[in-house]
Amino acid sequence: METLKLDIVTPEGKIFSNSVKSVTLPGSEGEFGVLPGHVGIVTTLRPGVIEVEKVDGKKEIVAINWGHVKVDETSVDVLAEGAVDINGDSESEIAQAIANAKQLLEESTDNNMAVSMVVSHIENAAKNSL
Repeated sequence: METLKLDIVTPEGKIFSNSVKSVTLPGSEGEFGVLPGHVGIVTTLRPGVIEVEKVDGKKEIVAINWGHVKVDETSVDVLAEGAVDINGDSESEIAQAIANAKQLLEESTDNNMAVSMVVSHIENAAKNSL
């Protein structure tokens, strides 16, 4: 099975680094998916959710406030100003991660509608990953 090497990095360090089946990113012109063999691009990312499909089929989500991404045939490198990995072993840990993501997004924009849409997306994705 072909995979992509995904790295998500912030000024504080790596948030995610692993091989994945696919990744969906919040591009500045809209969401886009990346599979192995994708054409190379470099673009900006808006506040939103990075959805990761791991090699084992499980899904993981990472909220970002903004950043840049470089994609090539075998790798995806995300440089984000801020990011929160939405995972945990219990509903309370996931709820705390969602609260942290909401705070990150609120600090990056004063557009309450955009924050609400992204938080709703995070909550729905988190429910589906449980």
